[in-house]
Amino acid sequence: MSDRNPKRRQIDFPWWLLTIALLGAVLLWAIVNDTGYNEIFTVVSKGIWTTLWVAMLAFLLASVLGLLVALARTSDKVVLVQAATFYIEIVRGVPILVALFYIAFVGAPGMVEAGNILLSPLISHGWLPKLSIRNFDFTWRAIFALTLCYSAFIAEIFRAGIEAVDKGQIEAARALGLSGWNTFRHVVAPQALRTILPPLGNDFVSMIKDSALVSALGVQDITQLGKVYSSSNFKFFETYNVVAFLYLTMTISLSLLVRGLERYMARNRR
Repeated sequence: MSDRNPKRRQIDFPWWLLTIALLGAVLLWAIVNDTGYNEIFTVVSKGIWTTLWVAMLAFLLASVLGLLVALARTSDKVVLVQAATFYIEIVRGVPILVALFYIAFVGAPGMVEAGNILLSPLISHGWLPKLSIRNFDFTWRAIFALTLCYSAFIAEIFRAGIEAVDKGQIEAARALGLSGWNTFRHVVAPQALRTILPPLGNDFVSMIKDSALVSALGVQDITQLGKVYSSSNFKFFETYNVVAFLYLTMTISLSLLVRGLERYMARNRR
């Protein structure tokens, strides 16, 4: 039956997307035709690869670590459950920027010092050079920090997906003689994946935005290049227009992909 309510059709139309597209078209026209905007875009766009590289690698590592934490949180071992819960609560309770500074200026030097102690026999014999904090690039410190911060949130997504699987199916798989790993691989994982993919996509969009925090460490991403350029010629309005445009282009594109994935999975569930 067709929807005859015109108000509903008006609500369903993505006016917000049309508005953003018009604003983006105006800014894109300025980038193409205005010499100042064109120069800013040329400089700032060099940080796109760094932004995507940091976000994608950190999200991949966070997903792996989050899955391990989620498996520990849903295990039958009390020690693992308590340790995973402690990790999640501590990491989620610390602001990402604070964690970024802590890992970059406290955790990284501590890891280098611990590595020198563990490898001291090899270093003393001249078989390995002594590790230096200068060898620990700030980009990798930022990736490590984002990995730890997001792994706690992703672990809860994985846990929700695992616990959403009907317990009867798990018991039936074990009754058929499947091992714990085979039960997870053939029964739990395929069903949980359908549940967790949309929120994982939303978390990746958030990772793209939060990757701007790595500019606080001097990593040459979009935000850092915009900050350096605007501080040298005082074109703050134009520069941050371009910075916002680049972030919006990436995040809105990913958000639309996530929404399309949600609709596709919803149709396949019927």
